[in-house]
Amino acid sequence: MKKYYFNLLVVTALMIFVGCSNNKTTNKDTETKDIKIDGSSTVYPITEAIAEEFRNVAPNVRVTVGVSGTGGGFKKFSRGETDISNASRPIKESEALLCEENNISYLELSVAYDGLAVIINPENDWVDYFTVEELNKIWHPDGQNTLMYWNQIRDEWPAEEIHLFGPGTASGTYDYFAEVICGKKVGTRGDYTASEDDHVLVQGVANDKYGLGFFGLAYYEENKDKLKLVGVDNGSGAVTPSMETVSNGTYSPLSRPIFIYASNKAKSNKEVSDFVNFYLSNAKDLVQDVGYIPLTDEEYNYEIKKFADFLK
Repeated sequence: MKKYYFNLLVVTALMIFVGCSNNKTTNKDTETKDIKIDGSSTVYPITEAIAEEFRNVAPNVRVTVGVSGTGGGFKKFSRGETDISNASRPIKESEALLCEENNISYLELSVAYDGLAVIINPENDWVDYFTVEELNKIWHPDGQNTLMYWNQIRDEWPAEEIHLFGPGTASGTYDYFAEVICGKKVGTRGDYTASEDDHVLVQGVANDKYGLGFFGLAYYEENKDKLKLVGVDNGSGAVTPSMETVSNGTYSPLSRPIFIYASNKAKSNKEVSDFVNFYLSNAKDLVQDVGYIPLTDEEYNYEIKKFADFLK
Protein backbone atom coordinates (compact mmCIF):
# COMPACT_ATOMS: atom_id res chain seq x y z
CA MET A 1 0.00 0.00 0.00
CA LYS A 2 2.86 2.41 0.83
CA LYS A 3 4.47 1.66 -2.51
CA TYR A 4 1.16 2.41 -4.26
CA TYR A 5 0.88 5.82 -2.58
CA PHE A 6 4.51 6.58 -3.35
CA ASN A 7 3.98 5.79 -7.05
CA LEU A 8 0.81 7.89 -7.05
CA LEU A 9 2.69 10.84 -5.59
CA VAL A 10 5.42 10.51 -8.25
CA VAL A 11 2.86 10.41 -11.09
CA THR A 12 0.99 13.42 -9.64
CA ALA A 13 4.24 15.37 -9.32
CA LEU A 14 5.14 14.58 -12.91
CA MET A 15 1.72 15.70 -14.10
CA ILE A 16 2.06 19.01 -12.23
CA PHE A 17 5.55 19.52 -13.67
CA VAL A 18 4.37 18.84 -17.22
CA GLY A 19 1.38 21.11 -16.73
CA CYS A 20 3.60 23.91 -15.49
CA SER A 21 6.00 23.40 -18.41
CA ASN A 22 3.12 23.60 -20.87
CA ASN A 23 1.84 26.76 -19.23
CA LYS A 24 5.30 28.26 -19.43
CA THR A 25 5.47 27.58 -23.16
CA THR A 26 2.05 29.13 -23.68
CA ASN A 27 3.06 32.21 -21.69
CA LYS A 28 6.22 32.51 -23.73
CA ASP A 29 4.23 32.35 -26.94
CA THR A 30 1.98 35.19 -25.76
CA GLU A 31 4.74 37.24 -24.12
CA THR A 32 4.57 40.92 -25.02
CA LYS A 33 7.58 42.18 -27.00
CA ASP A 34 8.58 45.86 -27.00
CA ILE A 35 9.66 48.15 -29.81
CA LYS A 36 10.85 51.57 -28.64
CA ILE A 37 10.79 54.57 -30.95
CA ASP A 38 11.51 58.24 -30.26
CA GLY A 39 12.53 61.42 -32.06
CA SER A 40 10.98 63.92 -34.44
CA SER A 41 7.56 65.41 -33.73
CA THR A 42 7.18 65.85 -37.49
CA VAL A 43 7.58 62.14 -38.20
CA TYR A 44 5.60 61.13 -35.10
CA PRO A 45 2.10 61.19 -36.73
CA ILE A 46 3.26 58.83 -39.50
CA THR A 47 5.01 56.40 -37.15
CA GLU A 48 2.11 56.40 -34.69
CA ALA A 49 -0.36 55.68 -37.53
CA ILE A 50 1.84 52.81 -38.70
CA ALA A 51 2.17 51.52 -35.12
CA GLU A 52 -1.62 51.46 -34.68
CA GLU A 53 -2.03 49.37 -37.83
CA PHE A 54 0.85 47.09 -36.85
CA ARG A 55 -0.83 46.35 -33.51
CA ASN A 56 -3.71 44.80 -35.45
CA VAL A 57 -1.43 42.25 -37.14
CA ALA A 58 0.98 41.78 -34.20
CA PRO A 59 -1.09 42.19 -31.00
CA ASN A 60 1.71 40.77 -28.82
CA VAL A 61 4.11 43.53 -29.85
CA ARG A 62 3.97 46.76 -27.87
CA VAL A 63 5.17 49.74 -29.95
CA THR A 64 5.82 52.92 -27.97
CA VAL A 65 6.46 56.17 -29.86
CA GLY A 66 7.96 59.14 -28.00
CA VAL A 67 8.47 62.74 -29.08
CA SER A 68 11.72 64.34 -27.91
CA GLY A 69 12.71 66.02 -31.19
CA THR A 70 15.13 64.69 -33.79
CA GLY A 71 18.18 65.62 -31.71
CA GLY A 72 16.73 64.19 -28.49
CA GLY A 73 15.75 61.02 -30.34
CA PHE A 74 19.25 60.52 -31.71
CA LYS A 75 20.70 60.88 -28.19
CA LYS A 76 18.56 57.98 -27.01
CA PHE A 77 19.22 56.03 -30.20
CA SER A 78 23.00 56.42 -29.85
CA ARG A 79 22.84 55.06 -26.29
CA GLY A 80 20.90 52.00 -27.44
CA GLU A 81 17.73 53.06 -25.59
CA THR A 82 15.54 52.89 -28.71
CA ASP A 83 15.24 50.55 -31.68
CA ILE A 84 14.13 53.14 -34.24
CA SER A 85 14.57 56.90 -34.39
CA ASN A 86 12.22 59.31 -36.14
CA ALA A 87 14.15 62.09 -37.88
CA SER A 88 13.20 65.15 -39.89
CA ARG A 89 16.82 65.63 -40.98
CA PRO A 90 19.82 63.38 -41.67
CA ILE A 91 21.93 62.30 -38.71
CA LYS A 92 24.75 64.70 -37.79
CA GLU A 93 28.40 63.66 -37.73
CA SER A 94 28.58 64.08 -33.95
CA GLU A 95 25.50 61.86 -33.50
CA ALA A 96 26.93 59.24 -35.86
CA LEU A 97 30.16 59.19 -33.85
CA LEU A 98 28.23 58.53 -30.63
CA CYS A 99 26.50 55.59 -32.33
CA GLU A 100 29.86 54.25 -33.46
CA GLU A 101 31.33 54.58 -29.95
CA ASN A 102 28.44 52.49 -28.60
CA ASN A 103 28.69 49.88 -31.40
CA ILE A 104 25.34 50.85 -32.88
CA SER A 105 25.11 50.61 -36.64
CA TYR A 106 22.02 51.91 -38.40
CA LEU A 107 20.26 52.47 -41.69
CA GLU A 108 18.59 55.69 -42.85
CA LEU A 109 15.25 55.08 -44.57
CA SER A 110 13.19 57.77 -46.31
CA VAL A 111 9.48 57.42 -45.52
CA ALA A 112 7.77 60.55 -46.89
CA TYR A 113 8.13 64.15 -48.05
CA ASP A 114 7.17 67.12 -45.92
CA GLY A 115 6.82 70.83 -46.47
CA LEU A 116 7.48 73.41 -43.77
CA ALA A 117 4.47 75.67 -43.33
CA VAL A 118 4.92 79.38 -42.63
CA ILE A 119 1.81 80.39 -40.76
CA ILE A 120 0.15 83.52 -39.36
CA ASN A 121 -3.00 84.32 -37.42
CA PRO A 122 -6.24 84.43 -39.49
CA GLU A 123 -6.79 88.06 -38.41
CA ASN A 124 -3.54 89.07 -40.10
CA ASP A 125 -4.77 90.83 -43.27
CA TRP A 126 -1.55 92.51 -44.36
CA VAL A 127 0.75 89.56 -45.21
CA ASP A 128 0.14 88.04 -48.64
CA TYR A 129 3.45 86.14 -48.92
CA PHE A 130 7.07 86.26 -47.76
CA THR A 131 10.19 86.21 -49.88
CA VAL A 132 13.06 83.98 -48.75
CA GLU A 133 15.04 87.18 -48.15
CA GLU A 134 12.32 88.52 -45.85
CA LEU A 135 12.24 85.29 -43.86
CA ASN A 136 16.02 85.52 -43.56
CA LYS A 137 15.74 89.09 -42.31
CA ILE A 138 13.12 88.10 -39.72
CA TRP A 139 14.80 84.93 -38.39
CA HIS A 140 18.53 85.69 -38.80
CA PRO A 141 20.45 86.12 -35.51
CA ASP A 142 21.23 89.70 -36.55
CA GLY A 143 17.51 90.44 -36.23
CA GLN A 144 17.44 89.70 -32.52
CA ASN A 145 16.51 92.86 -30.55
CA THR A 146 16.73 94.93 -33.75
CA LEU A 147 13.98 93.71 -36.07
CA MET A 148 10.97 93.89 -33.77
CA TYR A 149 8.07 95.32 -35.81
CA TRP A 150 6.12 94.30 -38.89
CA ASN A 151 6.78 97.62 -40.66
CA GLN A 152 10.51 96.87 -40.54
CA ILE A 153 9.86 94.16 -43.13
CA ARG A 154 7.62 96.21 -45.41
CA ASP A 155 6.83 99.88 -44.81
CA GLU A 156 3.12 99.44 -45.42
CA TRP A 157 2.77 96.77 -42.75
CA PRO A 158 1.64 97.85 -39.23
CA ALA A 159 3.98 99.27 -36.60
CA GLU A 160 3.17 96.36 -34.30
CA GLU A 161 5.50 93.86 -32.66
CA ILE A 162 6.17 90.54 -34.40
CA HIS A 163 5.71 87.59 -32.06
CA LEU A 164 7.69 84.59 -33.31
CA PHE A 165 6.96 80.91 -32.68
CA GLY A 166 9.03 77.93 -33.80
CA PRO A 167 10.47 74.53 -32.90
CA GLY A 168 13.23 74.25 -30.32
CA THR A 169 16.86 73.76 -31.29
CA ALA A 170 16.67 69.98 -30.70
CA SER A 171 14.18 69.75 -33.55
CA GLY A 172 15.16 68.58 -37.02
CA THR A 173 12.56 71.00 -38.40
CA TYR A 174 14.42 73.84 -36.69
CA ASP A 175 17.75 72.65 -38.12
CA TYR A 176 16.36 72.43 -41.64
CA PHE A 177 14.63 75.82 -41.53
CA ALA A 178 17.67 77.51 -39.99
CA GLU A 179 19.99 76.10 -42.66
CA VAL A 180 17.92 76.89 -45.76
CA ILE A 181 16.66 80.29 -44.56
CA CYS A 182 19.51 81.68 -42.45
CA GLY A 183 22.49 79.69 -43.72
CA LYS A 184 24.41 76.59 -42.72
CA LYS A 185 25.74 76.72 -39.13
CA VAL A 186 24.19 80.18 -38.65
CA GLY A 187 21.14 79.24 -36.58
CA THR A 188 18.35 81.68 -35.84
CA ARG A 189 17.63 84.48 -33.44
CA GLY A 190 16.86 83.20 -29.97
CA ASP A 191 14.13 85.63 -28.88
CA TYR A 192 11.16 83.54 -29.99
CA THR A 193 8.73 81.16 -28.30
CA ALA A 194 10.25 77.71 -28.82
CA SER A 195 8.67 74.30 -28.23
CA GLU A 196 9.25 70.70 -29.28
CA ASP A 197 5.47 70.31 -29.14
CA ASP A 198 3.97 71.60 -32.39
CA HIS A 199 0.55 71.88 -30.76
CA VAL A 200 1.99 74.57 -28.46
CA LEU A 201 3.15 76.50 -31.54
CA VAL A 202 -0.26 76.11 -33.19
CA GLN A 203 -2.00 77.56 -30.13
CA GLY A 204 0.56 80.37 -29.85
CA VAL A 205 -0.06 81.68 -33.36
CA ALA A 206 -3.79 80.92 -33.29
CA ASN A 207 -4.20 83.14 -30.21
CA ASP A 208 -1.99 86.03 -31.34
CA LYS A 209 -2.95 88.41 -34.17
CA TYR A 210 0.70 89.41 -34.55
CA GLY A 211 2.07 85.87 -34.35
CA LEU A 212 4.27 84.28 -37.02
CA GLY A 213 5.58 80.73 -36.91
CA PHE A 214 6.74 77.68 -38.82
CA PHE A 215 6.40 73.91 -38.45
CA GLY A 216 5.58 70.81 -40.49
CA LEU A 217 2.78 71.10 -43.03
CA ALA A 218 0.80 68.25 -41.45
CA TYR A 219 0.23 70.28 -38.30
CA TYR A 220 -1.17 73.15 -40.37
CA GLU A 221 -3.49 70.72 -42.19
CA GLU A 222 -4.66 69.41 -38.83
CA ASN A 223 -5.38 72.96 -37.58
CA LYS A 224 -6.22 74.91 -40.75
CA ASP A 225 -9.44 76.22 -39.20
CA LYS A 226 -7.43 78.38 -36.77
CA LEU A 227 -4.35 79.30 -38.83
CA LYS A 228 -3.52 81.06 -42.10
CA LEU A 229 -0.96 79.58 -44.50
CA VAL A 230 1.46 81.93 -46.26
CA GLY A 231 3.21 81.38 -49.60
CA VAL A 232 6.99 81.70 -50.01
CA ASP A 233 8.70 83.35 -52.99
CA ASN A 234 12.18 82.03 -53.78
CA GLY A 235 12.50 84.32 -56.78
CA SER A 236 10.11 82.49 -59.07
CA GLY A 237 6.85 83.71 -57.56
CA ALA A 238 5.02 82.89 -54.33
CA VAL A 239 4.19 79.19 -53.84
CA THR A 240 2.15 77.67 -51.01
CA PRO A 241 2.96 74.14 -49.81
CA SER A 242 0.70 71.33 -50.97
CA MET A 243 1.03 67.68 -51.96
CA GLU A 244 1.77 68.76 -55.52
CA THR A 245 4.22 71.62 -54.83
CA VAL A 246 6.18 69.65 -52.23
CA SER A 247 6.48 66.48 -54.32
CA ASN A 248 7.45 68.31 -57.53
CA GLY A 249 9.97 70.56 -55.76
CA THR A 250 8.38 73.92 -56.66
CA TYR A 251 7.86 74.74 -52.98
CA SER A 252 11.53 75.47 -52.50
CA PRO A 253 13.51 75.64 -50.29
CA LEU A 254 11.04 74.57 -47.59
CA SER A 255 10.34 70.98 -48.69
CA ARG A 256 12.36 67.92 -47.68
CA PRO A 257 12.37 64.15 -47.19
CA ILE A 258 11.80 62.78 -43.68
CA PHE A 259 13.24 59.56 -42.23
CA ILE A 260 13.30 56.73 -39.78
CA TYR A 261 16.61 55.22 -38.63
CA ALA A 262 16.68 51.49 -37.88
CA SER A 263 19.40 50.21 -35.57
CA ASN A 264 21.30 46.94 -35.92
CA LYS A 265 18.85 45.47 -33.37
CA ALA A 266 16.66 44.80 -36.40
CA LYS A 267 19.12 42.06 -37.42
CA SER A 268 18.56 40.07 -34.24
CA ASN A 269 15.06 41.16 -33.30
CA LYS A 270 12.40 39.79 -35.61
CA GLU A 271 9.73 42.13 -34.21
CA VAL A 272 11.79 45.20 -35.14
CA SER A 273 12.53 43.96 -38.66
CA ASP A 274 8.87 42.97 -39.15
CA PHE A 275 7.78 46.44 -38.03
CA VAL A 276 10.17 48.25 -40.37
CA ASN A 277 9.08 46.10 -43.33
CA PHE A 278 5.44 46.75 -42.41
CA TYR A 279 6.21 50.49 -42.18
CA LEU A 280 7.76 50.69 -45.64
CA SER A 281 5.09 48.49 -47.22
CA ASN A 282 2.17 50.49 -45.82
CA ALA A 283 3.55 54.03 -45.64
CA LYS A 284 2.21 55.11 -49.02
CA ASP A 285 -1.42 54.78 -47.91
CA LEU A 286 -1.04 55.95 -44.32
CA VAL A 287 1.26 58.92 -45.02
CA GLN A 288 -1.50 60.76 -46.87
CA ASP A 289 -4.00 60.08 -44.09
CA VAL A 290 -1.91 62.15 -41.67
CA GLY A 291 -1.14 64.99 -44.08
CA TYR A 292 2.22 64.09 -45.62
CA ILE A 293 3.36 63.38 -49.16
CA PRO A 294 4.26 59.76 -50.00
CA LEU A 295 7.29 58.63 -51.95
CA THR A 296 6.74 57.03 -55.33
CA ASP A 297 6.27 53.25 -55.61
CA GLU A 298 9.79 52.98 -57.03
CA GLU A 299 11.22 54.93 -54.09
CA TYR A 300 9.45 52.76 -51.49
CA ASN A 301 10.61 49.59 -53.30
CA TYR A 302 14.16 50.94 -53.20
CA GLU A 303 13.92 51.54 -49.44
CA ILE A 304 12.51 48.01 -48.90
CA LYS A 305 15.41 46.49 -50.84
CA LYS A 306 17.90 48.66 -48.97
CA PHE A 307 16.54 47.39 -45.66
CA ALA A 308 16.63 43.76 -46.83
CA ASP A 309 20.31 44.21 -47.74
CA PHE A 310 20.96 45.77 -44.29
CA LEU A 311 19.57 42.65 -42.60
CA LYS A 312 21.92 40.27 -44.44
